[in-house]
Amino acid sequence: MDEKAIIGYDAKRIVRNSTGLGNYGRTLVNDLAQLDQFELRLYAPDEGLPSLRSQILARPGVSFCFPRHAHTAVGKAIWRSGGIKKQLLLDGVQLFHGLSGELPHGISSTGIRSVVTIHDLIFLRHPEYYKRADVKIYTRKFQQALVEADRIVAVSECTRRDISELGEIDKSRIDVIYQSCAPRFTKEPDPRKMWQVRDKYMLPDRYVLNVGSIEERKNVLLAIKALHHLPEDVSLVIVGRQTPYSDQMHEYVLEHRMHSRVQMLHNVPDDDLPALYRMADCFVYPSRYEGFGIPIIEAISQGLPVVACVGSCLEEAGGPDSLYVDPDDDEAMAHAIAQMLFGAPGRQQRIERSRQYIRQFENNDAARRFAELYESLLK
Repeated sequence: MDEKAIIGYDAKRIVRNSTGLGNYGRTLVNDLAQLDQFELRLYAPDEGLPSLRSQILARPGVSFCFPRHAHTAVGKAIWRSGGIKKQLLLDGVQLFHGLSGELPHGISSTGIRSVVTIHDLIFLRHPEYYKRADVKIYTRKFQQALVEADRIVAVSECTRRDISELGEIDKSRIDVIYQSCAPRFTKEPDPRKMWQVRDKYMLPDRYVLNVGSIEERKNVLLAIKALHHLPEDVSLVIVGRQTPYSDQMHEYVLEHRMHSRVQMLHNVPDDDLPALYRMADCFVYPSRYEGFGIPIIEAISQGLPVVACVGSCLEEAGGPDSLYVDPDDDEAMAHAIAQMLFGAPGRQQRIERSRQYIRQFENNDAARRFAELYESLLK
């Protein structure tokens, strides 16, 4: 029997990020492990958070690897940006996958093949949402990744177009491999769990849900403003980490005496999310720009209709039976939400067609596509 190829991964986000890039890495590694085609080595600068690290299922052939000599923050950063190459060679890694848009400097000179996943180029499309120094750092890492990578993966056609245009490279170098959502979102929550979650957060009887990073680009204030045009028994539940933008939303809520209709939940455990989705009337995602929008897939998987905004890739994620509005039009947002509330004509049909649409993102499709890509590069 042939020995399995050894694939290395940049696992910093896997052990540190509870949303977005972290979920992407954890889901992909778990799905690839089920295929049992490769040895998977997860390279992280430290052990990170046990609650995140433990989401990688314990399987033969899957292991974490940490720096052997780097113990300070500076040392870990140097190791990840380039010092890791020596460890990869010693470990016999044949292909390295940068899961979050960057690769170790000089990896192309080691003989180790490489793949990089680029999720979005928002820092170039909308630099106003970032510090100037961060834009420079992210741009340098993006440009370096294009030089180093044997193959580039985009998470959507929208991101593929951005990479080609802003990176000035031919689209033929870029594969589109859609994200899968975590398996917990494809299962119906236990009714007892839903009652526990409802009591735990004292949820309103009827609510619209938003899940994601609470930041200006995500534009959740639009959904709050839309409540002015909706029945008073409809509330908005926002799930995400507390930020200066959430403070700005809180001020708006107090100023307009909407505290009984807007609920912000921070530090929500992953296990509670499926129940929060399942009990909502609909899901709203008013972001101005995204690389893909995995919460939309999670929401549809849990049986919710979706309202999002035009301007990036959200139509690609949500499909033709979700509704999309201008990111500055709160009345249009309210009108779309009204069409998605319980009892609205055609609501159930929209949900069923959307579930059919997202089948392309489910199961091990992403893992199989990556396995095929790895094998093509290792021939």
